[in-house]
Amino acid sequence: MSNCINLLFLGGAKRVSMARRFKQAAHTLGYDCCIYSYEISATEAIACEGEVIIGKLWRDPQVYDHLRLICREKQIHAIIPFVDGAVPVAAELHDVAFVPTGRSQDAERMFDKVESARKFEQLGLPIPRTYHEGQPCMCLIAKPRRGSASKGIVEISSLEALNKVLSHADDYLIQERIDNRVEYTVDCYVDTRGSRILTTCPRRRIEVIGGEVSRTETVDDPEIVALARRTLEATGLVGAVTVQMLRDLDTDRLMLMEINPRLGGGAVCSVAAGADIPSLILREVLDLPPVEPRWQPGVQIARYLDEVVFYPKEK
Repeated sequence: MSNCINLLFLGGAKRVSMARRFKQAAHTLGYDCCIYSYEISATEAIACEGEVIIGKLWRDPQVYDHLRLICREKQIHAIIPFVDGAVPVAAELHDVAFVPTGRSQDAERMFDKVESARKFEQLGLPIPRTYHEGQPCMCLIAKPRRGSASKGIVEISSLEALNKVLSHADDYLIQERIDNRVEYTVDCYVDTRGSRILTTCPRRRIEVIGGEVSRTETVDDPEIVALARRTLEATGLVGAVTVQMLRDLDTDRLMLMEINPRLGGGAVCSVAAGADIPSLILREVLDLPPVEPRWQPGVQIARYLDEVVFYPKEK
């Protein structure tokens, strides 16, 4: 390998802070880092930290050949997916570069809320109770089975609203609604070579805008860490994994909500606290021994808007 580690982000349009963290991690290991990002538009914020490559839609059957071509041309060492649709695609590219994910079928199951809830129940993992027809409960929530970023969620508080959702029941996961709650995200990394859990860093979701956390803080909670580790061991997921949980403040129940087998948007908070997932990824790329980083609770980030300006090209 040359002195530069070449990374290909998939859907990394807004992940400017994470790109900088990867560069810092590479520098600490004695390398430079070149960032490329596969997007459908050239005018994405990530352009301020790397080169944008115009790509194809994730469902396009030609996307695999196109990505393999790019990996050869740019000498890509690792592929980092940042959006749900990119994870199964990246998981099929282990033959051309390092990918911090497991099998594509595991990713597909996690992104199907109905299938993942069924799997969690089979594994004995605690989740909000799933609704079954005929149960006398009107305090429910319906989540699109393949939704993300809290889009399309329906809160159910009446029989009319329930019947409307049940008319499209196959499209939703319907569970009990827990209004008095605190939500947590656990940023995890499992070594892909030996399935060793290297970090599980919980953070409290303080403020969320458009389904993505805008303010979050790392917390020291052994129960959350224990459930995260139990979940990782039970599911067998490897690489970067984001585990979302909630605690029912009325009953003190801690429950698993969902798993995203990729880096989360707010993971930069955990990285800043010491759970340096970019470094763990790069150590795998460089075939260095795994380490278990120590992280600090009480680290908080507040995200803000910034601008990247694109000027018209001269004709």
